[in-house]
Amino acid sequence: MSHAGMGGNDRLVTMHVGEVSELWRFPVKSMRGDRLAATAVTERWGFPGDRGWALRDEQTGHLTNAKKLGSLLQFHARYLAEPIADGAPPVEITLPGGRKVRSNDDNDINDALSAAAGRCVSLWPRQSPDSQAHDRRGRLSEAELSGTYFDAMPLSLATTSALGALQGAVPDSVIDPRRFRKNIIVSTGSGSGGFPEFDWVGRRLQLGEVTCEVTVRIPRCVMVNLPQAELPHDGSVLKTLAARTGMDFGVYLRVIEPGRISEGDEVHLH
Repeated sequence: MSHAGMGGNDRLVTMHVGEVSELWRFPVKSMRGDRLAATAVTERWGFPGDRGWALRDEQTGHLTNAKKLGSLLQFHARYLAEPIADGAPPVEITLPGGRKVRSNDDNDINDALSAAAGRCVSLWPRQSPDSQAHDRRGRLSEAELSGTYFDAMPLSLATTSALGALQGAVPDSVIDPRRFRKNIIVSTGSGSGGFPEFDWVGRRLQLGEVTCEVTVRIPRCVMVNLPQAELPHDGSVLKTLAARTGMDFGVYLRVIEPGRISEGDEVHLH
């Protein structure tokens, strides 16, 4: 639905573009996470607890991720308590073989993670802006200096139209939202096609109580090809994105008005 403005060609358009169909939080950077029915949304952290932990490669002294260590997508992480604001509560990690380890009471958790990953790693919570932990353990990465473990921005979105367009281009592939690790999936209905979120860049979205600016398209890497859970390795995913979108998929959001978001919330474009 569109609403015209008061004068001449000057138009203020508000358009219903879909509904929130899936919400995802990833407690540990590059590990699998869980779908949420509802969550708070904050300006600095996006979903509280998202990418609240990360692994440090002890040989390089820097954060690692699934682009460098593909096996991480076979690990699953969940919080033992719901995160609030900038908190990163203890996590339970299920290793590829099924063993579960906890950050709060397993003294050998780093040994277990290293053995499963095939590389010497250690688990670290993200730091609050006034933390001095970086000085105590040495520099990890530019991203961590900001106190977050995000690659760029804390909130990301893709549409079912984009997923459908990609599936249509590679009909034999398993195109699943989990491959792309987006926080928000918007169902845009059967009448939409292509990658509509790219056209939203520079505009605002209202998602439930939350208002966001759509800031930029997200460039993708080899991680979208990697296996996780029952999803197989598939080299055609990134190759097809390269041909169709220049390797972009989804968009980043900047939170303007925080609030609460739930599956089923209407999404309006301003």
